[in-house]
Amino acid sequence: MFVGLLLMILATLVMPGFMFRLMCFSGRYLRSLGYEVNYVRNFTDVDDKIISRANQLGEDPIGLSRRFCEEFHQDMEDLHCLPPSVEPRVSDHISHIIDMIKQILDNGCAYRTDADVYFAVDKFPHYGRLSGRKIGDNRAGERVAIDTRKKNPADFALWKSAKEGEPSWESPWGPGRPGWHIECSAMSAAYLGYSFDIHGGGMDLIFPHHENEIAQNCAACDKSDISYWIHNGFVTIDSEKMSKSLGNFFTIRQVIDLYHPLALRHFLIGTHYRSPINYSDLQLESASERIFYIYQTLHDCEDFVGRNDATGLDNIPPQTIDCISNFENILFTAMSDDLHTPDILAALSDPLKTANDLLHTKKGKKASLRRESLGALEKTMRNALAILGLMPTGYTEALQQLKEKALKRAKLTEEEVLSKITERDTSRKNKEYEKSDAIRKELAAAGIALMDSPEGTKWRPAIPSRLQEQLAAATT
Repeated sequence: MFVGLLLMILATLVMPGFMFRLMCFSGRYLRSLGYEVNYVRNFTDVDDKIISRANQLGEDPIGLSRRFCEEFHQDMEDLHCLPPSVEPRVSDHISHIIDMIKQILDNGCAYRTDADVYFAVDKFPHYGRLSGRKIGDNRAGERVAIDTRKKNPADFALWKSAKEGEPSWESPWGPGRPGWHIECSAMSAAYLGYSFDIHGGGMDLIFPHHENEIAQNCAACDKSDISYWIHNGFVTIDSEKMSKSLGNFFTIRQVIDLYHPLALRHFLIGTHYRSPINYSDLQLESASERIFYIYQTLHDCEDFVGRNDATGLDNIPPQTIDCISNFENILFTAMSDDLHTPDILAALSDPLKTANDLLHTKKGKKASLRRESLGALEKTMRNALAILGLMPTGYTEALQQLKEKALKRAKLTEEEVLSKITERDTSRKNKEYEKSDAIRKELAAAGIALMDSPEGTKWRPAIPSRLQEQLAAATT
């Protein structure tokens, strides 16, 4: 079984970084089902915005794009996004683009104006089938450029004649560079052909970009067919799209300076990919607390079971088998139904509770085949986290990293926290309960929760108390 998958990236949009909610987990799931996935991730390194930015900085546009691409690779690695099978760039595929434009001209679906080439949307009767828009809806000056040389205001550039301060290449129509839309079509055709399974991108690309891609592809090859167009919603702040133009964005680097990358990933897949997701400190704190709980539970399971694998399913109690089976059914159903990752994150609660009951309650500690149950539960949840891209290299390492991030947000060192714990212990021994409660509240306000046990007091990251109050108010 084979799946062709395409995601397009505009190099100038790398740094905001939140456009990739969709492809960060779909490839893993498809591979887990036995599909051979050919994942193509395009870099548009020749574009109006890139050229404008490079001219402002006095840089070469291709060099600027390359730098952004390298930064993007690091961000994707931090977020546990799988690398693509191939990663073409426009600047390396000019010949493919020129060949495709020739084909569209030969098929009578484009025209020349001086050294420019435009696609004629009137030649494609199905134009608008993806977005539901009609050609008459495209008014010049809105989402289409004003150009009196166009036969129709909705016509778009396939080839742009050379201009001073812009990169250019030789072509049959004179020196110039490709239009944005044709770049992506030519690169996807080069690696996936004109018919493939899945094409993804942001909601804002539905029109005009993906609409124009369909028109170009069909004009170049009448057998062109893409089975599924899937588009991710935006990350918003106060219900506004996060974007450079609005100046309301955070880069991935800024976020993971304070939060673990897998906490950010948990946040991003905690809402269905097609829905908008609102960025807030509360959401990031909640995601961070949740994955700490998940990793702590799995760490405790692994520690209890030891290095040896648990025995087979035949030796696991029926109630544990039922818990695992129910969770795996939800996993398969949710992922197969348009990648409903929030359902899976919610469903993890049941096996997590079952594991913690076996680990920590009196009844659980007396359960028969306890070790085998915990081993099977840990393996099941580990497999789910692997599909979601949430599996760390090690539980102990991830827990320590999460604690370090929490300390940084709290502006405390671990030594300071331990000193507070010692001070609190002394206050409790001296029956100075008001003082000991004040220390607990002080740490809770900073996002540090204390856990008392017969073995002593430990600390863990938690949602700061002021944000917990906001969460409580929002749910009442």
